[in-house]
Amino acid sequence: MDFPCLWLGLLLPLVAALDFNYHHQEGMEEFLKTVAQSYSSITHLHSIGKSVEGRNLWVLVVGRFPKAHRVGIPEFKYVANMHGDETVGRELLLHLIDYLVTSDGKDPEITNLIDSTRIHIMPSMNPDGFEAVKKPDCYYSNGRENYNNYDLNRNFPDAFEFNNVSRQPETVAVMKWLKTETFVLSANLHGGALVASYPFDNGVQATGALLSRSLTPDDDVFQYLAHTYASRNINMKKGDQCKNKMNFPNGVTNGYSWYPLQGGMQDYNYIWAQCFEITLELSCCKYPREEKLPSFWNSNKASLIEYMKQAHLGVKGQVFDQNGNPLPNVIVEVQDRKHICPYRTNKFGEYYLLLLPGSYIINVTVPGHDPHLTKVVIPEKSQNFSALKKDIRLPVQGQLDSIQVSNLSCPMIPLYRNLPSRSVATKPSLFLFLVTLLHIFFK
Repeated sequence: MDFPCLWLGLLLPLVAALDFNYHHQEGMEEFLKTVAQSYSSITHLHSIGKSVEGRNLWVLVVGRFPKAHRVGIPEFKYVANMHGDETVGRELLLHLIDYLVTSDGKDPEITNLIDSTRIHIMPSMNPDGFEAVKKPDCYYSNGRENYNNYDLNRNFPDAFEFNNVSRQPETVAVMKWLKTETFVLSANLHGGALVASYPFDNGVQATGALLSRSLTPDDDVFQYLAHTYASRNINMKKGDQCKNKMNFPNGVTNGYSWYPLQGGMQDYNYIWAQCFEITLELSCCKYPREEKLPSFWNSNKASLIEYMKQAHLGVKGQVFDQNGNPLPNVIVEVQDRKHICPYRTNKFGEYYLLLLPGSYIINVTVPGHDPHLTKVVIPEKSQNFSALKKDIRLPVQGQLDSIQVSNLSCPMIPLYRNLPSRSVATKPSLFLFLVTLLHIFFK
């Protein structure tokens, strides 16, 4: 017997190839635990809470140092199975995990991604709904809601109108999770259509609702992100692959333009968690046959990977006082695209701003001090797996605790209610309004 070969075989990760079947809770947990054990140097498995019926909400972190925050490394997340009867996203994320860990050290692109990003993957936010589906259906089943019959993607606080629903354990767990990390970019995966949808999902006149749209201050970035995903999915980019559905030019839509949605997760992430999130509708059928799963993986693999890389868009850095101490809770925003909940540095003084190439003025504001303006120019060709790094030293003195403000979090109320139009970009003019009416009448 060749003993060196035997020892080598024992040292290699013992993970069987993931099959293209639907994995229920037991099978999914077994796979995730095996991956976490076999690839412990680049993965960390933990639960962020439990569902109504007590099932764990598992998150697998993939990164070179998966258990520890590293300054300058953006946090990325994928969340699937918001509706328990939407199954494709759940399986795609399991296969994405398998692909990432088995490609590390072999594929330079994946290795660089793991070196430079902490990737958080939640394959199932609604495990109770998934387990409740006894008879799969393409369009709807009793597994859409959680065990308490709540649609989790209508269960978050809403920035445009009061969302007086009972907050569910799964929703609360996600909201708490978002406070523990500095998430920069994310996507939630659904089924029932084939499109990349970007915020806002709800809207008011100030965000362009009179034009049947609702745009964020970062609309250019969101359109770019949605196109990044859709353009690499051969079926999604066609925009018309689902019968009895809207046609989506280039496979992209503004959420509100599709249909207004109250209490959605992508709006909550962007407004309250400083995290750019889009919604990926991945299949016309919510619960397709298992033999279709390989084709869904082949169609989405390149998009899933390319989208993760976008966590390195724009500019990042730390804010320090004059003595070199990092400053938390400092407002850092581009001068002409302020957020209704100002984006602030985390406890390490870090900030991340997803921006397209161009010239920007960054406004840095410490409570009780005058704003500090600094110009940044983001080049057309970004650095490999790294945003432009721009540290900022302020002419102020103070330790970490001295900059704390008692109530920094934005209130969970409809922040956009009764708000005047905030920017020229989203303010509908009378001319455009009349043009829109004519378009509706003569279409």
